[in-house]
Amino acid sequence: MNHLRKSLLSLCFLALTMGAFAQQYEANWNSLDKRPIPKWFTDAKFGIFVHWGVYSVPSWAPANEDIGVYAKYAEWYWMRINGGKDPNEQKTDVNKLFVDYHNKKYGKDFKYQDFASDFKAKEFEPNQWADVFKDAGAKYVILTSKHHEGFTLWPSTQSWNWNSVDVGPHRDICGELTTAVKAKGLHMGMYYSLYEWFNPLYLTDSTKYVAEHMLPQLKDLVTRYEPEIIYPDGEWDHHSKLWQSENFLAWLYNDSKVKNTVVVNDRWGKDTRSKHGGYYSSEYGMVEGGATVSDMAAHPWEEIRGVGTSFGYNHVENLNNYSSSQELIHLLINVVAHGGNLCLNVGPTADGRIPVIMQQRLHDIGTWLKVNGDAIYGTKLWAGRPKTAEGQKRFFTVKDNALNVINTEWVSKSFTISGLKRAGKVSLMGSNIPVKSSFSGGKLTITPPAVSPANNPSNYAWVYKVEGFQ
Repeated sequence: MNHLRKSLLSLCFLALTMGAFAQQYEANWNSLDKRPIPKWFTDAKFGIFVHWGVYSVPSWAPANEDIGVYAKYAEWYWMRINGGKDPNEQKTDVNKLFVDYHNKKYGKDFKYQDFASDFKAKEFEPNQWADVFKDAGAKYVILTSKHHEGFTLWPSTQSWNWNSVDVGPHRDICGELTTAVKAKGLHMGMYYSLYEWFNPLYLTDSTKYVAEHMLPQLKDLVTRYEPEIIYPDGEWDHHSKLWQSENFLAWLYNDSKVKNTVVVNDRWGKDTRSKHGGYYSSEYGMVEGGATVSDMAAHPWEEIRGVGTSFGYNHVENLNNYSSSQELIHLLINVVAHGGNLCLNVGPTADGRIPVIMQQRLHDIGTWLKVNGDAIYGTKLWAGRPKTAEGQKRFFTVKDNALNVINTEWVSKSFTISGLKRAGKVSLMGSNIPVKSSFSGGKLTITPPAVSPANNPSNYAWVYKVEGFQ
């Protein structure tokens, strides 16, 4: 009877969900914001971002300077050598570092466009990339189909002679990676920059640019590759009305081939972050309006950041610029325990290799997830979790009727969890070693088992699964 009841409930939920996606959405935020975010995304928890383009050729930013996070993005190279500035930037002397480097390395008359001929991607093996991402335990991949430089990784009609088929690799990068990623059972997404730094049409008539360049290009991207994530960026110059974001999303949700499965973020205009669109987005822990990771938990959200200090490959980054495997696994745990997804970026070299140190970090995450993934995938945050504290070492997730207690350092002494109504068997995930526990007065006491290098189920963090939790 319980099995039948669960089946009926699942069918009812499916019917309600399909009904929600079957409705027609109007081209206004009031209607569009009612669309539910597909469950596959909120269950996925971990994805891979890929920043790759012409900027991967110079592959440089002042990684070791005290200039803040945003100024260390190598993918902003073209803008920097032309005097541009990130809207979030505070310091004003950053561009000189880029200009001085460029003039010394290439000469002041060397144009950024000349880098395109050296973006050859000779070592690009999409199936190998997909293997790396799957081994990492990622459930989705987001590729920069076009960054702010305007160079597209597919044969876009709107970017004639400034795309990866006409020049450089002479390959449809978006198409090849989409095929490889989907063949591994992963979801494929596309990052797309709404604006282009030096597009003459954008600079002279942004309204015409949107109507004749951006919207046709974005719809072409969706129609060709059927991505299940659309990640816009570069929205901060204009209000969502000028970008025609509501009109595009109404088309995406009502008429596109991915209308029932596609997920979008909140970067649709300078008025939309953490307010409109799909899931909310944060970058290196920074959220619009100064919110924190803890503040994001009320709405589906995603944190993006690089393994290093840049998204695009930066050849001067050293070991100190890269997060350790432990730091990245702890970050994943923290984000998921607050109801979010982590999308971790890799920046391939211009010839198409994912740096070995990045592969190693991803492999370590995947190794940990192979043991402890049940405490990550498909989980929800625990409403009764303790208030987040600086230096917190214990996190919680909930899945079905189980509470996952995640310790980011090994605790050898008994510890207590309060605020429970009921608690059953406790086990150490990935291990058959019995775990002693007792429950009384709403408090669960767990006594860790004796663990040695010979029977340690995982490194970096350990999960106790509490069954019969309420």
